[in-house]
Formats: sequence, C-alpha cells, structure tokens
Amino acid sequence: MRPRNDPAQYDDLVAEWWRPRGAFAALHWLAVARAQLVPPATGMPLLLDLACGGGLLAPHLLAPHLAGYRHVGVDIGDLATQVAREHGVTTVRGDVLRLPVRDVCADVVVAGEILEHVTDLELAVSEAIRVLKPGGTLVCDTLADTWLCRLLLVTLAERLPFVPKGIHDGALFVDPARLRALCQERGVDLAINGLRPRVRDVLRWVVHQREDVRMVSSRWTGAVYQGVGVKR
Repeated sequence: MRPRNDPAQYDDLVAEWWRPRGAFAALHWLAVARAQLVPPATGMPLLLDLACGGGLLAPHLLAPHLAGYRHVGVDIGDLATQVAREHGVTTVRGDVLRLPVRDVCADVVVAGEILEHVTDLELAVSEAIRVLKPGGTLVCDTLADTWLCRLLLVTLAERLPFVPKGIHDGALFVDPARLRALCQERGVDLAINGLRPRVRDVLRWVVHQREDVRMVSSRWTGAVYQGVGVKR
C-alpha cells in the first residue's frame, strides 16, 4: 500500500480518469463547476491547468465562449499527462511547487483539487500567481481545513467502494481564510464560495438514473469550496 497522499496513486488509477462511474467521478462534476468560473476567451488566451490530471477540464473548454483558449496542462504524473494529451491538452511534466513556466505568461490559471495535496501551500499559491498576467484570472477549488470535511471526505468517503483509499491527507486541507490572505498578499483578491452536490442528483446517480451530478454554490465553505479572483 502506498503512503497517504502519494502522487503515484494517480498513476495506479490511470484507467479511472475517464470512467464516468470510476474512482474520479466526482472530479468530473467539479470540472464542470470549475469551467463556469473561466472568463470568456478573447483572441487565443493561454489557460494554464495546474495538476491537470487526465485533462478533465478539456471538454468544457469547447463551449463557444471558451473555445479560443490554448489549454496547457502541468502535471507531475507521466501517465496522467499521456491521458490528457489524448483529450487535446498540451501537457508539460512538472511540479506545481516549481512550475516550469515563465513569469506572467498565462491569462487564466486553474488550480483545481491540488491545493489540498501540496506540502507547501504558500509556495503553491506563489507559483500560481507568479505565472499569471496582471488582469488575468485565478480559478481554484479545494477542501476545507475543518473536522467535518475530514470526517466526510476521508473517514466516511474512503469507506465507499468507488473512493480511492489514502488519496487525501486531511492534515493538508486548506483554511479558506488563509488561502484568501495568501492570494491577497500576492495581488489577487479571491472571492470564495462553497460547493455541494445536488442531493437529488446524487441519489439518482447512485441508482444509475443519472450519469453525472451537478454541483451548486453554497455560502458554507466548510467542505468543498472554490475561489476566483483577478490579479492586480
């Protein structure tokens, strides 16, 4: 068994990236909510997708108002980047704590479901904002540093047959106020809201009456939450 939060787990689960009912099903639902925060494309802007995984954001960037983006993904996993390339993402192997990308090059930086996996949150935020152009948009989502989030998404979730064991380390979950402060110090005023699945969708998904689950915005940021802000 691999250590908790070991990135190599994603290579072990490479076949799950695009299975609608696989281990990464919830990441597909979150990708939809993430894409809704991406501003419309004007010209051919660069969208840098940090920890892009298997490229789950890619199909949502085909919407007419987003179709102009050059989608570049950065991920530490060799197999994940191969899968992402198969789905149209231009990929770069790299660590989000040391992005192999020049300063102020991206019009949009997306950091989806990665901040709760890094051992140095401050450095991860610094790198994400370093590569973002002034006037560019930062989009992120992550897991809250609360006992309830750890109970729901580690203790209870890992008892479900379709949730990978050890994929998260609750000690790395991210306090929303701290994330907002780190972003503000680096020139991004981050607006934050909670995310939750539609309960009816979840019930219908469980009994195979739906193929996906819609995420809805919430004032409560104690579990899953997302943020968006523009670099000054």
